[in-house]
Amino acid sequence: MNYYETITLKDGRECVLRNGTAEDAREVLRVFRLTHGQTDYLTSYPDEITFTEEQEGKFLQGMTDSPDGIEIVAFIDGRAVGNAGIARIGRYEKTKHRANFGVSVDKDYWGLGIGRALMRACIECARKAGYSQVELEAVAENDRAIALYRSFGFVECGRNPLGFRSRSGEWQEIVSMRLEF
Repeated sequence: MNYYETITLKDGRECVLRNGTAEDAREVLRVFRLTHGQTDYLTSYPDEITFTEEQEGKFLQGMTDSPDGIEIVAFIDGRAVGNAGIARIGRYEKTKHRANFGVSVDKDYWGLGIGRALMRACIECARKAGYSQVELEAVAENDRAIALYRSFGFVECGRNPLGFRSRSGEWQEIVSMRLEF
């Protein structure tokens, strides 16, 4: 799936949102590892991300070639500052109507509207792909993210009090949310 849009951020800078391609692998891996080290609200630690550039390139190209999945990367001055994507949860009849959503933005660029723009773009792509539902999970204490998701119409559909266990041994409750079309 392809996507391309230029947006103006809250600080006046331009940001390009577009589907990631194989040529973006190094930049996407860099920002992915960076963002996973900036917050304890994402699913992995930077050292757990073992994709090689070649593997990331194949993944990004596969998403570009996909009729129902996409990985959108936010670029400012040619540098990746965030990414988001949707992917089909399953190919079987009972689950092929559902897409999973994920997003991360470099902390230095929080509050500029990049996360909101990435989310809007992914929801638009999910509608075009024919999904009837987009799903996500968020750490319950991540109030900013949950407020963003709710502003798009996502509703809570469950909680897992032992959803994440950090390396320090602490538990984080996970909130499951969905947006129906």
